[in-house]
Amino acid sequence: MKTIVILADGMADYPIPELGGRTPLQAARTPAIDRLYARSRCGRLVTVPDDMPPGSEVANLSVLGYDVRRVYQGRGVLEAASMGVELAADDLAMRCNLICVEAGRIKNHSAGHIPSEESRQLVAALNAELAGPRVRFHAGVSYRHLLVIAGGAGDFECTPPHDVPGTPFADVLPRPKGKASRTAHLVSELILASQPLLDGHPVNRARRERGLDPGNSIWPWSPGRRPRMKTFRELYGLSGAVISAVDLIFGIGIYAGFDPIHVPGATGLYDTNYEGKAQAACAALRGHDFVYLHVEASDEAGHEGDPRLKTRTIEALDRRVIAPLCACAESLGEPVAIALLPDHATPCAVRTHTRDAVPFLISRPGEEPDGIGEFSEETCRGGSYGLLRGEQFIHELLKK
Repeated sequence: MKTIVILADGMADYPIPELGGRTPLQAARTPAIDRLYARSRCGRLVTVPDDMPPGSEVANLSVLGYDVRRVYQGRGVLEAASMGVELAADDLAMRCNLICVEAGRIKNHSAGHIPSEESRQLVAALNAELAGPRVRFHAGVSYRHLLVIAGGAGDFECTPPHDVPGTPFADVLPRPKGKASRTAHLVSELILASQPLLDGHPVNRARRERGLDPGNSIWPWSPGRRPRMKTFRELYGLSGAVISAVDLIFGIGIYAGFDPIHVPGATGLYDTNYEGKAQAACAALRGHDFVYLHVEASDEAGHEGDPRLKTRTIEALDRRVIAPLCACAESLGEPVAIALLPDHATPCAVRTHTRDAVPFLISRPGEEPDGIGEFSEETCRGGSYGLLRGEQFIHELLKK
């Protein structure tokens, strides 16, 4: 049996007054999801342990059945794998956002979703002025980049910038774990040094002239070293492919032994190439046992605190991804199991990730469906899978 997981990043939410007390998932018009749900069983999944950060790196590793306490080494190392950055055993890798700081406060985590062609110029300036034998910046996609510190120690804590919009940046600089940390001091120095350098850069002057937020500070976070993890084939005996727009998910896929499939026009935002992703997933199903299709748009809408935009991203997912993929599955001539779920909630009210259990559905040919109304955060409480944790989800999905 073929299997596809459609991961709608951050789709789960809380009831919102602006939407009549409904969540965006409840408010969205989703005829394709409704049809899929009618032949599915459902439940809820805890993707993030209570003592771990509720980030996409932890949550997606959990969805794929990895023991996150054993393999989790931070976001940066996963993105390094996707970017083709080879890490030495003593390299410390960190996600390095370009953010917008205004009046000393973090205005947003994404520099107004700065396009890659502009952000690469800013990363080049960072390397020209701040890099050295121990420090190197690597350009990624949009605001998402990489900082590698040779011989760096992970003896400090960082705050993800999407967790603290509106906070004075000086209040959330890296903090040593107990005793003083030279690496934490170095990272703080790099943040402070980046601000005058980036603020006056021609790219940011032009962005201000167009009324756009500048990328006027770096914000490194999620430090870690190269992880050791088994491939999906070693764990489950299956070949796999991963489709996404973000380096983090590709990095997880590469360590899992998946074939990475890049789709032109996949942006990680609400303007992403939904149709291209669906077509790529359909093609990947023909040559792989397992396909992991990641769509970021609903997460970014949650970070922006925009419930109507988040509703539209779910409707776009339904019409432009779910509908064609269900048609593709029916045309393959062999059974296909389909799962749909978010990795975590990104509620518009809090604009960051939470540890709430997320709703999921699994449609497996020949299985009796639950027959519970619509697919939502609330209805899945009554699903036949009940409440699952971590790798229990993938075991249910892949069971013979």
